[in-house]
Amino acid sequence: MKEQKSILEQMKEKYWKIPTVTDLRDMVLNSANTYGEKGAFELHDMDGNLYQISYNKLKEDVISFGTGLIELGLTGKAIGLIGKNSYSWVVSYIAASVVGIVVPIDKELHIGDITNFLNISEGAAIIGDSKFIKLVYDNKSMLTNKNILLIDIDNRFPNASSFNIIKENGLKKVDSGDNSFITLPLNPNDLHILLFTSGTTGKAKGVCLSHKNIVSNVMAIASIVKVDTSTKVLSILPIHHTYECTIGNMLLLFGGGMISYCDGLKYITKNINEYKPNFILCVPLLLENVHKKIFKSLGESVPKIFQKPGVKIIDSLPFFLKPIVKKKVKKSLGGNLHTFIVGAAAVNPEVVEDFFKLGFRVLQGYGLTECSPLVAGNNDFFHNYAAAGLPIPFMEYKIDEPNEEGIGQIITKGDSVMLGYYKDEEETNKVLKDGWFYTGDLGRIDSDGFLYITGRCKSVIVTKNGKNIYPEELEYYLNENPLVEEAIVVGVYDEKEKDTIITASIFPNIEAVKEHLSKQDPSKEDIQKLMNFVVQDINKKFPNYKHIKSVNIRDTEFEKTTTKKIKRFGDNLKMN
Repeated sequence: MKEQKSILEQMKEKYWKIPTVTDLRDMVLNSANTYGEKGAFELHDMDGNLYQISYNKLKEDVISFGTGLIELGLTGKAIGLIGKNSYSWVVSYIAASVVGIVVPIDKELHIGDITNFLNISEGAAIIGDSKFIKLVYDNKSMLTNKNILLIDIDNRFPNASSFNIIKENGLKKVDSGDNSFITLPLNPNDLHILLFTSGTTGKAKGVCLSHKNIVSNVMAIASIVKVDTSTKVLSILPIHHTYECTIGNMLLLFGGGMISYCDGLKYITKNINEYKPNFILCVPLLLENVHKKIFKSLGESVPKIFQKPGVKIIDSLPFFLKPIVKKKVKKSLGGNLHTFIVGAAAVNPEVVEDFFKLGFRVLQGYGLTECSPLVAGNNDFFHNYAAAGLPIPFMEYKIDEPNEEGIGQIITKGDSVMLGYYKDEEETNKVLKDGWFYTGDLGRIDSDGFLYITGRCKSVIVTKNGKNIYPEELEYYLNENPLVEEAIVVGVYDEKEKDTIITASIFPNIEAVKEHLSKQDPSKEDIQKLMNFVVQDINKKFPNYKHIKSVNIRDTEFEKTTTKKIKRFGDNLKMN
């Protein structure tokens, strides 16, 4: 009897056929040659009308702006980049990464962090939106390089160089025969992208990435998730993150898709109906909010006769109503949307399953900045509601020192793994060993090769008797409760007990609490008592050593990263 091939072997036989590119410059040239006048971007003009920018125009602008950067003497130099998601940001990112080392910076950061990153990277220039360029200009005293070149994307700040003028000057040189950007030596294995990321300690590290890192990740994803000229994405998440930049932008430009940019979180619904994307990248929080709105709407619009107590609406609908409901939901999301790509944190498997039942795919994955970013993902060929996915092409992973449950640290290697941490050999050696990158994340792998994330190594609570508690396991049930807006679980050392006590810090859903207690102004004692009952109910699901022993009520929501993950350090861990 012929032995059945594994899922990984089957997947390799199904890969989509894709072109090969060596770097981002090569990708832009190849896409322009392949897609020409086809739209790469669909954007708003000043009057609110939609217009498109072609692949040929993208190529022209990248070459022109890159030539202008070379003329300014920025070859081989670090170039900061800060601003909202935009076409100009993408042009700057690609051009600067070819000419020198691009340093994407989070626009939500304090000026002290912005100038710190520019100082560490020895930035010779910074490109950005007017307000951020003005912010840097006003705080030049904090920079070690007082002669840093300020380049204003919006062309509104008089004390900075104009993005458009640099691009126009570059175009003039190109038209006169200057070929310096195209012929500039570019080693795909060298450092050309430098990203500063915060770990659980809050200490920023500079992640060094090469063009090979980025394009290998792009090609890997394109091999298992089809992107072509029919693909349209609405870019929502901050573009300085590799998740949004690589998957939401570079992947689209590689495959011939079209990109539009969201005007802000409160405009998502408007933008979806305007641009009518078929792909959206998001974080679990956003997906779960969409899920809540959909099911609330269904609960109000589906006749009660078709709703069964204790059964989800989508499961209780008769067969003749399901197509009508699916069509209505799809229309409410622009009419073309069919795929959500979800990353940055674990997503509730039930939410994923519900979307599939409504006719939408939810492709969750697992990645890190250090891996450019994707390591594993669900794809066009195989899917598991509860798993982070299968290894992407050119990457492999395994579990280091698994315990009796198969849980251990996830380690990975492949073409997308970073070069190391910027000028930090000690930290680099901690995570890069014998070709493997030690992620700091905990997980397990099933017999089919699917990866499941179980927590962070550094967030594991270790009790005096040697028991390991994974906070995320308890947080899952806390955050599922409608009375809880958000919560984290930490270990707090108790002097009296001489042991680590599992403590839940909870920000209640006040409106739900008011409704539950039938009180418009519940006291702190009322809220504390109710949250204690919530925790007691959750404790029943776990053995005694995993029980939450202390409950702290917060008056304000937790501080989060720009991808909406709760920070596990600083003020978030302070108890009221």
